[in-house]
Amino acid sequence: MPVFNDLSKRTSIYGEEILAAVERVVTRGWYLLGEELSSFEREYASYIGTSHCIGVGNGLDALTLIYQGYMELGMLSPGDEVLVPANTYIASILSITANGLVPVPVEPCPGTLLPDLSQMERLLTPRTKSLMLVHLYGRCTYTDAIGAFCASHGLLLVEDNAQSHGCRFGKRLTGSLGHASGHSFYPTKNLGALGDAGAVTTSDATLASVIRALRNYGSSRKYVFDYEGRNSRMDEVQAAVLRVRLRHLDADNLHRGAIAACYESLRHVAGLQLLSATASGGNVWHIFPIFCEQRDLLQHRLAGRGVETQIHYPIPPHRQRCLSQWHHLNLPVTERIHATELSLPIGPELTLSEAESVAHIVEEEASRLATPIHIDEGR
Repeated sequence: MPVFNDLSKRTSIYGEEILAAVERVVTRGWYLLGEELSSFEREYASYIGTSHCIGVGNGLDALTLIYQGYMELGMLSPGDEVLVPANTYIASILSITANGLVPVPVEPCPGTLLPDLSQMERLLTPRTKSLMLVHLYGRCTYTDAIGAFCASHGLLLVEDNAQSHGCRFGKRLTGSLGHASGHSFYPTKNLGALGDAGAVTTSDATLASVIRALRNYGSSRKYVFDYEGRNSRMDEVQAAVLRVRLRHLDADNLHRGAIAACYESLRHVAGLQLLSATASGGNVWHIFPIFCEQRDLLQHRLAGRGVETQIHYPIPPHRQRCLSQWHHLNLPVTERIHATELSLPIGPELTLSEAESVAHIVEEEASRLATPIHIDEGR
């Protein structure tokens, strides 16, 4: 049975192309801010549908640099508030607090886990300046209503596109729907490097110029430092590998979709709940989550039958030690998600036959537990 994220097998799919790309970098002997990064930035910006792409060290840096860029431009100030999903990965939140901004957690809508617009309206204050939209699990969480909400309140819309490379909203891609977007190319992502790497996409030329400087110690030209920046440069090896994988991203996402279709048979299994489709229907299936009241027991039983699963994520942000100021918050929908979520194996290295076997085993083991749950009840 498959392991969860078999990166060796995944890399081997395009092994010859990847090795040739790495050899090209080594032969050239230029390892930072060179031709591979420039080419990847052009190609990825064109793919996403933005005017600019800035390669950086990782996905957290990408989001952090966006907000630092807005701070440098005077568009944000310390203490300004940013609406952010309560059920996101903690990197989304850390990028906000790192800039002296105040994250305001928003519970998702039951069933779809989309941002709850009515709740965002209630949470608005005169200090609210931005909304971070997280396309969690590879699902598009943008809607026209969210776009109109940001426009009517003058909010900077920042996308966390770490899990949704290639995801569509109509004819556009996530990563081009807001004012700026942060991308992670961690090896397990749909578009994954061989190590840490990330990028910012935007059509704001001024913001792009500031972020290019910030990623390189704050320098716009050698030994001249306009800002207090950081060292966050995507290296040439990662850029070269990403150029290879970008060419295959759409095909890989289609394969993920075919695996997801196998897992859709679990929708009617007693004791399991699957997410409803988003308004746009856009999904590139970075993660296939199921929800089970007896999640830990189910995970244990699946492991005993050779099915490796993961939990995304076992502890919600507002229960983490580093966010002790949130420990008083009552976020029942988020807590229920984190207590019941289980991720099934999915990726281009998984065969459809393997996926069908996984679905069969999950159905058998879940049916034995047979305790229905409803994440929309918030209990």
